[in-house]
Amino acid sequence: MFDLIHVVITDHSSITRITKEVVEDFASENVVYRAENYTKGIICFRTFLSCCIYGEKKSSKRSYIEAVLEGLRVVSSVDVAFIPYSEETKTKSLLSPLLLDASYKSAVETVMLALEMRHFGVVGIDLSGNPAVGEWITYLLALKFAREQGLYVTLHCGEVSNSKEIHDMLDFLLQRIGHACFFKEEHWRRLKSSNIPRIMICMARSRCPLLVINQLKFDLYNAKHPLVLCTDDSGVFSTSLSNEYKIAAFSFGLGQKELFELSKNAIEFIFADNVVKEDLRKKFNSAAKNLEL
Repeated sequence: MFDLIHVVITDHSSITRITKEVVEDFASENVVYRAENYTKGIICFRTFLSCCIYGEKKSSKRSYIEAVLEGLRVVSSVDVAFIPYSEETKTKSLLSPLLLDASYKSAVETVMLALEMRHFGVVGIDLSGNPAVGEWITYLLALKFAREQGLYVTLHCGEVSNSKEIHDMLDFLLQRIGHACFFKEEHWRRLKSSNIPRIMICMARSRCPLLVINQLKFDLYNAKHPLVLCTDDSGVFSTSLSNEYKIAAFSFGLGQKELFELSKNAIEFIFADNVVKEDLRKKFNSAAKNLEL
């Protein structure tokens, strides 16, 4: 599926259009904060659609991100803020910071680009890509450098059954992990005893959804370990953020109040400072009054 998408998306104008439509889709679901991962040096909409550009001549990682930024600028259905938070941007309806993926070509180059483009809303580095190819440890120095420079770091972890890699990633004491599909009991124990509070769960995308759902239901969720429901390539997996919450509601037996709290709690684990978080809390508290929760 991803290879087919790479064939179809061949120019920057497509990236700009897709970015615009991604934002519009999330706005229609009342999303107020979304962080996108742009990967393979090129682009990956981790919450919508993966795509790479191979046909564009004289292109670069920077030009791809500039195409994304243009897509954010031309959205008209909702006010989008993607530049650093300020009194001007706090009035916007949807905040959309960016994460760059270090898994394509030079990880150090990607980190340097992220540092250069901080003023355009790049807040961190992600490591995703194909988990069955290569070794994550080859990116370790670049990820350490990113963290030293104040960038947020997140890793896709446990997407394949590789116990040593999972342990090594947890040793890195990253700020957030994604998926955790193939975590064993020893990994969950290590996770809960560490300072890694953020787990991104994409239930419709999981290779082993029943395993993940049972683990969450009987352990992490009931233990109130911080969790964030996300979408991951919703165009590929035929899902949406609303659908992810629907699956959670059915699997965990959650009502409207529990779902609302699950969504609100995600504020505490986003890659943003306390000013951003406090403004988002106010939006949720206002919505809670309207919903009489």
